[in-house]
Amino acid sequence: MSKSSGHRDHPEHQVRESHVDERMTVVFAGQTLADSRDVVRVDEDGHPPRFYFPRGDVRQDRLKRTATSTECPFKGTASYFDVDVDDQRVKDAVWSYETPFDEHEGLKERMAFDESKSEELVVRSLP
Repeated sequence: MSKSSGHRDHPEHQVRESHVDERMTVVFAGQTLADSRDVVRVDEDGHPPRFYFPRGDVRQDRLKRTATSTECPFKGTASYFDVDVDDQRVKDAVWSYETPFDEHEGLKERMAFDESKSEELVVRSLP
């Protein structure tokens, strides 16, 4: 069964995916949480760019699934995770579209980090 998103009803709203050419990392409290050369950048109207890392390139031992979920009419349902490093925790700082709408199937099995949740949570590209 095909899952379709709000793009049909709102064709003016743009959500663009592109692969990042550089290696990217996520660092929190001095620890690397993600490191990948297979990152998808999402540019969505009205939102800052977000970077989606393959789940296998993210340290799952530093994440804890929460009960939080949100609905995006363009991408689907997002599940959230806390980041937990030593004695520092950032609530709902990571999300994943585990069953995205067909138009954004490229986000499946990927995780994004919300840098606005903490000054110590840094997503960056490396040479």
